Amino acid sequence: MEEVDVEPTTTNIPGINKKKHLGFVWGPGDIQVYETIYNATGATGSGNSFIHEIRKDEDIYSPILRKLFNESHHIFVGLQRINEDLPSKNKKPQFVSISKNYRSVIRACMEELQQAAESTQDASLTTQYGNQVSILLAIEMIWNLCEVLFIDAAPAGSLLLHLLDWVRLHKADMDVKAREVLGSESPTNHPAYWDVVLSYVLQGRVDEARQVLGKQAVLQPAARAMFKLMDSLLTKMPTFNPSGTQSLTEFDVKWRHWHEECDRCLQDNSFASSPHLEVICKILVGDEDTLLQHKELMGSWYHFLVTRLLFSHPTVKPTELHYYAQSCMTMYLDSRSFPEPLDSILLAAFEFDIHQVIKDCSIALNNWWFVAHFTDLLDHCKLLQSHNLHFGSNLREFLLLEYASGLFTHHSLWQVAVDYFDHCPEFGRTYLELQIERVPLDTERKALKVLRVCEQRQMSEQVRSICKIMAKGALRNSRLGSALSWSIRAKDAAFATLISERFLQDYCARGSFSDLDLIDNLGSAMLLSDRLTFLGKYREFHKLYEDKRSREAAKLLLSLMTAKIAPRSFWMTLLTDALPLLEHQEVIFSADQTHELTFCLEELTTGKTDPQENDTVTIELLRLALARNLAKAIVKEGTVEI
Repeated sequence: MEEVDVEPTTTNIPGINKKKHLGFVWGPGDIQVYETIYNATGATGSGNSFIHEIRKDEDIYSPILRKLFNESHHIFVGLQRINEDLPSKNKKPQFVSISKNYRSVIRACMEELQQAAESTQDASLTTQYGNQVSILLAIEMIWNLCEVLFIDAAPAGSLLLHLLDWVRLHKADMDVKAREVLGSESPTNHPAYWDVVLSYVLQGRVDEARQVLGKQAVLQPAARAMFKLMDSLLTKMPTFNPSGTQSLTEFDVKWRHWHEECDRCLQDNSFASSPHLEVICKILVGDEDTLLQHKELMGSWYHFLVTRLLFSHPTVKPTELHYYAQSCMTMYLDSRSFPEPLDSILLAAFEFDIHQVIKDCSIALNNWWFVAHFTDLLDHCKLLQSHNLHFGSNLREFLLLEYASGLFTHHSLWQVAVDYFDHCPEFGRTYLELQIERVPLDTERKALKVLRVCEQRQMSEQVRSICKIMAKGALRNSRLGSALSWSIRAKDAAFATLISERFLQDYCARGSFSDLDLIDNLGSAMLLSDRLTFLGKYREFHKLYEDKRSREAAKLLLSLMTAKIAPRSFWMTLLTDALPLLEHQEVIFSADQTHELTFCLEELTTGKTDPQENDTVTIELLRLALARNLAKAIVKEGTVEI
């Protein structure tokens, strides 16, 4: 067995007596913990009656984050439909677009969480929303970087442009500070004025830096030449244009000339009388000491990395990133600081170690959403083909199965999880069969949804199980029609027989049938069991009688008894139903039919040692009616019409 990479976290349970032994029961998405009567020393004592539920994934119960799960589900399904026949390079724009769609969903969810945090008065909720925003922000940052490095696979030249966009997107506090400074009465006298200028330069936003510097130049006519020179350097700073005609080599030559010009200005002490402009010039030449002196303006080692590349190696190749990333992190973090999990993940990305990124994210993040969707996208990009797990499934399928299993514990997200299982070819169906049986069937509407899922996938065993559960539940609540409908759907002959018996008992007690629509439309379903067949045919007899089709009704009634379809316990009811037909003015039963009815009556009464008073009266009435009908039938059949 492999050793764990990190020590498992300890979960504190409020109200638990630490001196007591704890018992627990695993659930599909949680664990229930309770105190036992045993102490740590082995002695027994009294325990409390509380059961504590510890959930593995609390995020699925957040209404806002549920939108993230639902929206990303649609993107996931769309990704699975991309034509596999096309070469990967032809599908690259589609994959990049899908990656951006995932990130836009994350962004929308973050904005909604921020709004909720600002509007709530509950301090605990504010903290919870804030934590969720921080996690989503980290996820979006990781995803964006991986999109640049792995999915878009930007080449040298374009790579730095994408990294600059990445840094600018995730350093939004600088824009807030800039708006504050520029919106003040005297921006140039604002304490953060030069911080804003330097921040713009550090992010390569030279146009904004020039505009803000222009405000200072206007106020210092004596230093106008220096400001003009700085403006010229910033204006001349080359920027690679991927869609232009300039080659990467030509850009590199042009950039080196510009870099040498900046260095000459620095060597000539052109900005010696203005410390702020001299700092800007040092940044332009990529002076590492100057960059590190302003590390608080960058806020992170990866911002430092991108800024360092911008002013020292703008044509960096993807294969060279790992060297710069490692050195920048070492330089940025002092010896007393340790890398955070996010630092390790980003470093692994810069080192192009995809599997380490996925592994670290699985450990650091609180649910499987990111690693499942991100790994699925990478798999479609053919970037994970060589990595199979030793226990049978590939990495993509393993993560999707874990994510979908977590969704199945939620009362509505289980429907979303079904599609994830559908797209796991090796173990998806097995997982679905196991998980679908755990969905609580609270209502018939929910049961029908679960049933539809099973029927669409020919999961016959689960269909029968669900129908049996619903049939038993309906029978417990005396809803015979619903119980019969579910048992027919389950093709459960034994249960259909039981419910048919209940229908017949109900008829004997009330004198009428309930749920006539169902019984009238049984069709071929009545052949499921003999008792159900009898129920359907007996109802058909009543309909014939009501429609004044007496001869057909009489023939059907007799056949139910002679063919032994009717249960023997119900014969007396059938014979009683025959009384009106026997007493009819017309002869309905022939002499032979009357003999058969008489034989049934005698067979029924033979062996009865102590018949009830009501039965005795009914039997006498039946015998009298049968004798009269037999006489009329003989006379009629023996009469020759002239």
